[in-house]
Amino acid sequence: MVTMRDISTLPNLLAEIKTAEQLAALEIEYLGRNGHINALARTLQKLSPEERKEKGAQLNALKQDVLELFERKKDEIQNEQQSHLTDFDTSLPGIKQKSGHLHPTSLVVREIYEYFTYLGYSVYEGPEIETEEYNFAKLNLPPDHPARELQDTLYILEPEYLLRTHTSSVEIRCLTQEKLPVKIITPGKCYRNENTNASNNAIFYQLEGLFIDKGVHMGHLKATLDGFARFLYGENTITRFRCKYYPQVEPGMGMDIQCQLCQGVGCAVCKYRGWLEVVGAGMVHPNMLSACGIDGEEWSGFAFGFGLDRLVMMRYGITDIRSLYNGELVWK
Repeated sequence: MVTMRDISTLPNLLAEIKTAEQLAALEIEYLGRNGHINALARTLQKLSPEERKEKGAQLNALKQDVLELFERKKDEIQNEQQSHLTDFDTSLPGIKQKSGHLHPTSLVVREIYEYFTYLGYSVYEGPEIETEEYNFAKLNLPPDHPARELQDTLYILEPEYLLRTHTSSVEIRCLTQEKLPVKIITPGKCYRNENTNASNNAIFYQLEGLFIDKGVHMGHLKATLDGFARFLYGENTITRFRCKYYPQVEPGMGMDIQCQLCQGVGCAVCKYRGWLEVVGAGMVHPNMLSACGIDGEEWSGFAFGFGLDRLVMMRYGITDIRSLYNGELVWK
């Protein structure tokens, strides 16, 4: 009979096992590739054919006994684990799991979509790496125009390819590729070589809109923006409109909202003015329409551009624009 001290003491070792991990380690020690059973099998090579046949049969019977011992121990551990489950009061409430939520910018964008799609606007998107033609030239900003100096542009390859400085480039793509009339909003990231502070960043979101049709006038634009401010911040939101210059529009204007963080008293975000400009707008310039092959005598329209990050900050009481981009879970 093939015997071995390590195998004869196996029942005692199994009696001390308490966990499935301990059992797995012991099983490898006995039944693994370099375990005790295989070590015994290698000793059969030194025997004569007759002895090898006899001892081999005994070894197979021994291996079967060892396997049964391990299987019984596995069943014992499993039954013990299941019995512990009945020790818990299953009527107790579970542990509430933490769940994530959308970024504040995504939440505000969804609200903006709700407002403008109700008015019949479609969402139109374009590339973030843009050409000089779409980002400047067709927007009434020729190479020698001084307004280009207001945007510290990040070029990929001068003077042709750049990171878009505004989503107005998407409006040009729409006007040159789609049939009139058009009524679109264009959300997306923009890039400028800015010094970062509480209200400015080198990477920021814009959301621009464009409406080109017959008979569109400034009254349509003012009503659209005024209604939007009250939709996002409530019926008591105070707005004001000021004359502004933008090369893409004529006449141009800016809409300010009374700072929602300080209620007009003055704070670091509104630079202690009590007002925060959130949108630049105006009637689309005839030169821009002409650059896109559109007859300005037949068609008219307006365009507007929101500083989306500022809308988010006032919507959620965030005092530093940089906290929207630093990956923290709590905004300040």
